[in-house]
Amino acid sequence: MASQQIQIERPLYEHEVLRREYNYKKSKKLNCENSSCSCNPAALKKVVKSTIPILDWLPKYKWKQEFLKDVIAGITVAVMHIPQGIAYGILGNLPPIVGIYTAFFPVLIYFLFGTSRHISMGTFAVVCLMTGKAVVHYSDRPVFNHLDIGADSLNSSMAEAVGVSYTPIQVATAVTFCVGAFQLLFCVFRLGFVAALLSDTLVSGFTTASAVLVLTSQVKEVLGLKLPVHKGYFEFIETYRNIFNQIGDTNLVVLLISVITIIINVINNEIIKPKFAKVSSFPIPIEIILIIFGSAASYFWNFHEAYNVSIISTIPTGLPEPVLPTMSLIGSVLVESFTICIVGYSVSISMGLIFAQKMNYDIDANQELLALGAGNVFGSFFSCMPFAASLSRSSIQFSVGGKTQITSVVSCGVLLIILFFIGPYFATLPRCVLASIIIVALKGMLMQVKDFFKFIKLSKFDGAVWLVTFLTTIIVGIDLGLLFGVITSLMSLMIMEFKPYVCLLGNIPHTDLYLDINKYNSAKEIPGLKLFHYNGGLNFALRNVFKSELFKLVKINTLKELTYRNNLKKIEELVEKFGKTDETKRKYDKILSKINKDLKVIILDFSSLSYIDPSGVSSLKTFADSFQKIDIPIYTAGLSEPNYEMMDKCGLFLQTEIRNFAKVHDAVLFAGEAFGLKSSGDIEKIFSAV
Repeated sequence: MASQQIQIERPLYEHEVLRREYNYKKSKKLNCENSSCSCNPAALKKVVKSTIPILDWLPKYKWKQEFLKDVIAGITVAVMHIPQGIAYGILGNLPPIVGIYTAFFPVLIYFLFGTSRHISMGTFAVVCLMTGKAVVHYSDRPVFNHLDIGADSLNSSMAEAVGVSYTPIQVATAVTFCVGAFQLLFCVFRLGFVAALLSDTLVSGFTTASAVLVLTSQVKEVLGLKLPVHKGYFEFIETYRNIFNQIGDTNLVVLLISVITIIINVINNEIIKPKFAKVSSFPIPIEIILIIFGSAASYFWNFHEAYNVSIISTIPTGLPEPVLPTMSLIGSVLVESFTICIVGYSVSISMGLIFAQKMNYDIDANQELLALGAGNVFGSFFSCMPFAASLSRSSIQFSVGGKTQITSVVSCGVLLIILFFIGPYFATLPRCVLASIIIVALKGMLMQVKDFFKFIKLSKFDGAVWLVTFLTTIIVGIDLGLLFGVITSLMSLMIMEFKPYVCLLGNIPHTDLYLDINKYNSAKEIPGLKLFHYNGGLNFALRNVFKSELFKLVKINTLKELTYRNNLKKIEELVEKFGKTDETKRKYDKILSKINKDLKVIILDFSSLSYIDPSGVSSLKTFADSFQKIDIPIYTAGLSEPNYEMMDKCGLFLQTEIRNFAKVHDAVLFAGEAFGLKSSGDIEKIFSAV
């Protein structure tokens, strides 16, 4: 297809002229008549609806079109909640019923305050693992073992009876309360952007490493081993060292049950489920089926007594009584809670954004902080772990047609039945069955290891962030892994910031296009003029980078140039006094050859200048004065309004002879007229508009 032509006729604009001609106005403070301040009833109603989103979307709910789909999705997700809740409760070193509580109480609060319509909130493997580490570190382990993580551990009075400080459930609820408090604090200060600190690269490396740690924590269950508890860092190494030392004590019955469970689960996921999905969107609930058969087989064949197979033991019925979290623990768990707060929020908001983009609606990052924070604080009174979004459940909820948060209410209704009537029937369930279900469920997260090769191809910095986060998380620990990942990400940003993209621009013949002369062979430099393009920030840290790159590309050193010109004047004065000699002629010619006679003007293309601070403006003043001394003016072009205002406030245009133009082409045309520049060759028409 032939290239379309564009022709524009307009005056040549300097920035200040552009402002005057097109009625530029500065931002004004909002008043009560046009703002959302609380004295405006309509605005107040809007604020209330934005704070409690259910008041906005529920009256608009399409009951006939969406309710049945939400009910089906809710039942499906509830079926997934049961095995995951029980398994992740144990993963958190807590009674298995805690996982069900976490899928019930906080989710009800998220239903009221959350803005995502499709994510499934509740237990999440990484968050449960992180909570479990805090539980192991701060709870009294002998009592924890004595209770066999059964229902009695919910009763803090037993802890007092045997003279211990904290039970596992007390530690977990303190962590949950603290996580919620952090999230609410972030919401108050509008810090929803903190998730941006966790890049996709960092999250991929962190969650992949966390999946490896979750897998490691379940190996002992699959083999039927009882390993010593390790508190502190390097748990990954210690765990496998203990496993290899005790490998001869493997319980073969437990191993057989685990292998059968894993094989059945894998066959369903890899073969049966894809074929069944073509017939029905309702997935086969293989996990709950395995739990039912595992519990029944363990009951009839008495696995626990006959083969020493660890089972869940007691599962209480009903809802727990609300209990105030142990406030004396808050100071101890602050670091762990802060890490869980960031991870839980980042994972949840990332999943929410994925589904929001697919279904073309918006979610509010700060409102999500409120929903998560309120849910965690509320859940901490009811024996819950911190909750977050689950990718596997969210994907199922979306695929079976869930439309709104009504899905969560339906799911909670089903779980309520489980809590009151069905829970005790799972008491004989072998723990190795749950461990096997967890291991198979980790496949998606473990396969993220492929992301490393994708990231390293795109950017060495991204590859380094992924690798540092992954290795530190696995080898040292989750909290330091996240910390080192954030530090590495920020360092990579700083390194890239200190390497701004700079180039000299040339004109594409017969157009107003100016492109990098090193990348476009058709771009021709204009004789007597240097077009310097700068892409990045200009602040106190980067001003020397800017200076060195400018001098390198323009191939001029103002100090040396000024020295040459002063020396030339001195020789000329000597010639006037004493006449021209061979020696003065030789020196004159030598100095003259070093002076840049061809450069008439420098234009700084700041169309890609991200920001500038007073230090950057000060450096521009220095450059302008230096070049003015050697009769080479500096023009700027393409400034954004914030950058222009900063330069104007700092007096750049008043205190120097820098002129600023709306576009690069305006500056080029003005320079051509002011200095009588004549283009040659392919660009003979560059100044035809002047």
